[in-house]
Amino acid sequence: MSDRRFAFTPDYSVPPGEILGETLEARNVSQADLAARCGLSEKHVSQIITGKASITSDTALLLERTLGVSASLWMNLESSHRLHLARQAEQAKLEEYAPWAAGFPIRELAARGYFQPTRTDLGNVRALLGFFGVTSPDAWEKQYAQLAVAYRGTEAFARSREAVAAWLRIGEIEASRIDTTQYNRTTFREGLQEIRGLTRLDPAQFQPRMVALCQVAGVALVFVPELPKTRLSGATRWLSAEKAMIIQSLRYRTDDQFWFTFFHEAAHILLHGKRTVFVDEAGAEKTAAEDQADRFAADVLIPQARYEELLAGGTPTRAGVSAFARAIGVAPGIVVGRLQHDDVIPFSWFRDLKRAFEFV
Repeated sequence: MSDRRFAFTPDYSVPPGEILGETLEARNVSQADLAARCGLSEKHVSQIITGKASITSDTALLLERTLGVSASLWMNLESSHRLHLARQAEQAKLEEYAPWAAGFPIRELAARGYFQPTRTDLGNVRALLGFFGVTSPDAWEKQYAQLAVAYRGTEAFARSREAVAAWLRIGEIEASRIDTTQYNRTTFREGLQEIRGLTRLDPAQFQPRMVALCQVAGVALVFVPELPKTRLSGATRWLSAEKAMIIQSLRYRTDDQFWFTFFHEAAHILLHGKRTVFVDEAGAEKTAAEDQADRFAADVLIPQARYEELLAGGTPTRAGVSAFARAIGVAPGIVVGRLQHDDVIPFSWFRDLKRAFEFV
């Protein structure tokens, strides 16, 4: 037998004034008589019975003394009825939000377990508001829509601000589960150097260490696969003055692109302000901050002086690339990716030196 729990939410409510009227009728007590006994006006008693006035705690105590019916009962009836009316008003409002909800990747979010699957527009609206932790589309606009458009982009690619916002929210939820220390810039810089030394390892080895090194520096590192209608590689956001977040989408699974993305996002934390959200999209337009982050990532992975030494020897060979990578302590795929990006070698060369990652 299933032990699932179901919340009972009736679609009706009996106004407490109606119960009061029936009680008076059963006891053959007139409204005027009740008013006189309670010290209330006949008009006020009439308004309570017709539902135009609510039963206050003071009135409940008066009814308890005159009718012998517990004040708690009257208050519970009143509270339940008012809550029912509020739910009705809320439902009418939520039904108006259906067009807003239609823009989100609802099935994908449900498939990932961020809310229970639902088949109704109203259910979708409730689920999305709960997922984002807001009460209305207007509140969502203020809290998340601005984040979704605060990223560089190009109209050449179809993208959805709703999907971007949902992806950022997933990252926020996952990052909230990581208990970081207060952000320390020096500790983070030192951690990045150790992370650089992990590039020759497999994901099962480097991923937990990578997350831990960020954690002790005040940075929550999370991996969130991209959602439909996005072309996102990574994002950076400050969740508070003392906690930053890096999200990687794993869109690019080869080691050169994976590591470049990570150090690019790390640069935003080290070099740029805490108020800006950086969301990096494939094929997006460049800004000064993005160029700076690119240069930081390239130089951390392959110091410029060492890179120039490699180029000085002429067109690198496969063996030369492997030897150079060992010498500077990074994965050979990173060197291949840099050479391909800089048009030093064709993209068809040395592709076997790159590794494709699979993350669980």
